[in-house]
Amino acid sequence: MRLWTRRDFLRGLTVLAGSGWIMPSWPVAGVELDRRAIVRRHEPRFSRFDPYGALTVGNGRFAFTADVTGLQTLAEACEKEFPLCTTADWAWHTTPLPAGLDPAAFRYEEYDTYGRKVGYATRPDGQEELFRWLRENPHRLHLGRLAFAAGERPLRHLRADEIREVDQHLDLWEGLLTSRFEWAGQPVRVRSCCHPEWDLLAVEIESGAMVDGGLAVVLRFPYGSPAVAMADWSVPERHTTRVERQRPGELRLERSLDDTRYHVVWAWEGRAVAEPGGPHEWVLRSRDPQLRFVLAFGPEPLPRRLPPVGATFRASARHWNAFWSEGGAVDFDGSTDPRAQELERRVVLSQYNTALHSAGRLPPAETGLLFNSWYGKFHLEMHWWHAVHFVAWNRFELFARALPYYRAILPEARALARRQGYRGARWPKMVGPEGRDSPSTVGPLLIWQQPHPIYYAELCWRERPVRETLETWREVVFETAEFMASFAHRDPATGRYVLGPPLKTVSENTDPRATRNPTFELTYWRWGLTTAQRWRRRLGLRPDPRWEAVLQGLAPLPVADGLYLMQEGMTDTYTRWNWEHPALLGALGMLPGPGVDRQTMRRSVRRVMEVWQWDRCWGWDFPLTAMAAARCGEPELAVDALLLPAVKNRYHPNGHNYQRPGLTAYLPGNGGLLAAVAMMTAGWTGAPPEPQPGFPKNGRWKVRGENLRPWL
Repeated sequence: MRLWTRRDFLRGLTVLAGSGWIMPSWPVAGVELDRRAIVRRHEPRFSRFDPYGALTVGNGRFAFTADVTGLQTLAEACEKEFPLCTTADWAWHTTPLPAGLDPAAFRYEEYDTYGRKVGYATRPDGQEELFRWLRENPHRLHLGRLAFAAGERPLRHLRADEIREVDQHLDLWEGLLTSRFEWAGQPVRVRSCCHPEWDLLAVEIESGAMVDGGLAVVLRFPYGSPAVAMADWSVPERHTTRVERQRPGELRLERSLDDTRYHVVWAWEGRAVAEPGGPHEWVLRSRDPQLRFVLAFGPEPLPRRLPPVGATFRASARHWNAFWSEGGAVDFDGSTDPRAQELERRVVLSQYNTALHSAGRLPPAETGLLFNSWYGKFHLEMHWWHAVHFVAWNRFELFARALPYYRAILPEARALARRQGYRGARWPKMVGPEGRDSPSTVGPLLIWQQPHPIYYAELCWRERPVRETLETWREVVFETAEFMASFAHRDPATGRYVLGPPLKTVSENTDPRATRNPTFELTYWRWGLTTAQRWRRRLGLRPDPRWEAVLQGLAPLPVADGLYLMQEGMTDTYTRWNWEHPALLGALGMLPGPGVDRQTMRRSVRRVMEVWQWDRCWGWDFPLTAMAAARCGEPELAVDALLLPAVKNRYHPNGHNYQRPGLTAYLPGNGGLLAAVAMMTAGWTGAPPEPQPGFPKNGRWKVRGENLRPWL
């Protein structure tokens, strides 16, 4: 597989930027906040080794995650809990296809669709190896591990119990990680940051332990792996590390893993020497007590001159100063509710973590650029939760970076719809850069990601309501609406258009062959088709009659005993199916609620809060519930939902949202938290005309917002 190059990623974005589409955010009235003080009081600090305290420096496209040494010295001790990786949005690897397998021979499982057989990639039986290979490839790639080692020959890896007197601090305002510790009785100080424009790490090390060769820095390269840690260190014969050039102060390498190629430059200042320590290992030894270097990666050969350490430190400081100064901000100082400080901590660290991991040139994986989840592929239904909050926080440019992806994979989405006998474009669920839907017993049957591109287009129109925006999104919006209208089936018994079967709902926990008319999906279909027709009118076109027929004939939302149901006929929603995502709340939470009765939803929110099995939910379910509660005029419940004491609503000291072993970070939780707090602070279309309409007015919450946008 050829790596996506910087040129590939930027080509589409350049076209959009050239049209004037990506523009600065409009100002929103607010109050002056002491932004630096808000950020400073939640900067992570560690005094001991903790795998869940791993900290990342990065720029949204490239990330380096470090332990308490400021490097990846204790990677093996972290691997089971929180792997330490070096990653980039262009870095992907594909394991060679095993002999005898042919993706074109994949067998689809047929589902009856009102008398028509439709194939879905949901059955592994009899093709387990091909099914697994298609799921695992391509996968994200660990670019290289940078670590301290005891400098004697042979090198010895350091152990966690050797690292003493730890004092680590992440300066969020400047994007600078400072790590102090003691090793072998000698103090060590490490400062590191990432350049905002280059896939480049800058490091400054000060320690007398380097002078006599006692402490060295090692750069090691693994083979690619779909595993969580992204790396296979056991097969050195399956990849190569070639010296392109070596001279005093600089080492240039070319890495080859099957069809994947990338380039590495390690450039240092002062008296230091790099020597090979093995076929995929280089050791840097300094003769001075200070060592400064940059480590850069790229899918193409890197230029002769790279930013030095000092320039990178300054560029990082400027970048993060601007980030915190120019976007939205919320201050909870003065609140007496004991949960307020923790909520503010989560808000601050979620802004940093989503800027690092959810703002690249591709939709993010659910663990961003930290380590692999689902092989590093992205789930397009989750892109909303990863990135829409950027718009509300007045950081539209971060939201916009990945949007060209939808135009890039439009041919794949059209082909998927056509193979299944539908019109338009059916957007995949779990994908890599190539846009091919991955087989799964669940994913191919989901439909709630289908209207997402229309939602994104509408946000872009609100950002810049000009003809260029309409033309940029025209094809994506129209092809999305074509599929949505084509997917809906007219029930001859009722004359209504219905959704499913087959389909998997947001909750993914019911039989797809019996699922029909889920509340959230019906509401999103209504909103999406209405918005697509509005786009036709903006372009001077008449409404599409087929879309309109579906829109006017959509089945009503399922209700029983004054409460919304998860799907039609599921009268035991609140007793048997009260686990996984409480998706019905999204109809008037994520969405502005077309066709939703507010009082019925209000009762539904209350019932969900009473009976849902929150230990069986996911990180974004808590903000989803909070958003619905806020829109329904239940601010006390909104705060309670946002801060429910559930395992999957736990946030590590580094600000990441824990889910379970193997998924110890979860960016949709961070993004959802920011979405909910922005809505509760700045309001939404139709919100009460009062400050912070989503927060309680009980005297315990003092909330001030600045430069936030009201929600749709």
